[in-house]
Amino acid sequence: MMKRLGIKLSLNDPRWGSDKKDGEPQANEGKRPGEGPPDMEQLWRDFNQRLNNFFGQKKRPDNNNNGNNNGGGGAPRPDPAGMRATAGAIAGVAALIWLASGSFIVQEGQAGIVYTFGKYTHTTGSGFNWRWPYPFQSNETVRVSQMRMVEIGYRGNIKNKQTQESLMLTDDENIIDMQLAVQFKLKDPVAWLMNNRDEEETVRQVAETSIREIVGKNKMDFVLYEGRDKVAYETQVLMQTILDRYASGVLVSGVTLQAVQPPEQVQSAFDDAVKAGQDLERQKNEGQAYANDVIPKARGTASRLMQEAEAYRSMVTENATGNANRFKQVLVEYQKAPAVTRDRMYLDTMQQIFANTSKVMVDSKNGNNLLYLPLDKLIAQAAAGDAARNANNSTGSSNSNSSGSGSPATAPAAATLPSDLMPSVEVSRQREPRPRDSGRERESR
Repeated sequence: MMKRLGIKLSLNDPRWGSDKKDGEPQANEGKRPGEGPPDMEQLWRDFNQRLNNFFGQKKRPDNNNNGNNNGGGGAPRPDPAGMRATAGAIAGVAALIWLASGSFIVQEGQAGIVYTFGKYTHTTGSGFNWRWPYPFQSNETVRVSQMRMVEIGYRGNIKNKQTQESLMLTDDENIIDMQLAVQFKLKDPVAWLMNNRDEEETVRQVAETSIREIVGKNKMDFVLYEGRDKVAYETQVLMQTILDRYASGVLVSGVTLQAVQPPEQVQSAFDDAVKAGQDLERQKNEGQAYANDVIPKARGTASRLMQEAEAYRSMVTENATGNANRFKQVLVEYQKAPAVTRDRMYLDTMQQIFANTSKVMVDSKNGNNLLYLPLDKLIAQAAAGDAARNANNSTGSSNSNSSGSGSPATAPAAATLPSDLMPSVEVSRQREPRPRDSGRERESR
């Protein structure tokens, strides 16, 4: 190729740039290097000659009017075969380059969208793909697995607020300041590109519309405290419904409330109101706790008093019933034998009276001057009797207080002699002799 072009590497050659052979005259013959500038016209003619030789053109002789050959070389005559071969090679290379421009690579997690004359044709997967080059087809890649996010009420940081987006009106005509973030991904990349003019702005406007509708249906306290999760969920559902109606190809993954608070202008007053509400709830809880402590005790006391009153009523009723039954039985026996029954009742009564007294009756007619009295045992027995009576009195007083009616206290019983010491004291009872007539008269009665 270099020989064909006639390029010589030595720049010091005086025949550099000339296509004449050795021995032929040159334009700059006789000049030494550095003695003057080269002939620019001759250089240009040499360059054109080399191009003609490369593309297969040959010189043709040019005869003058005298019929002599001027020896300077005639105009080149083109070679049709060489020109066709050269043009075909150039066209083939250009065609290969044009066809190679239709290849493209789709990364993992992306989808390739191919258009034919601007109209959607098909979707390609990840890897190496090819389409018809421009102007027939074009392609566009979309990330389908990427989690995207739009922000409402702030940009980048919650401190960088967007007031026109964050201030919202509640159902009770209060204003709250709310910032939220919406996370979404693509479920249909074709719809995402073809049905949306500004994709992320569309999602942002839908999110703002949804959150304003949900907040406008609820009270301020519900949105601020117990209803935050419910508000976020309802906003996500409403957003998905609207986006599906628009055929936007978006799948909403979640809605996160970043900050929900009253406006800064009324923040201090709102904090005071919240503290007052908390104090009210605390006092209610304390009152409820006191009521839960007092009411069960009062109910227990009332139940105990009722049970004690019921027991006392049962005791009195049973005692009265028993006394009545005993009296009826005594009456029956008295009607059978009045005298014997009367004597038996008299003896039982006297025995009961004498058993409960500390008096000792001594018969002085026998002339016995020595009398033994066990004073220590009498005192001990009297003390034991007092203790028993005190216990009975305390039980009786509690029963009387529970029933609400007082009963007279039982008179203190007198100390009695032990049964084993009774024979040592002569106790006599003088009774006047009763004539038989009086006894018969008594029996007759």
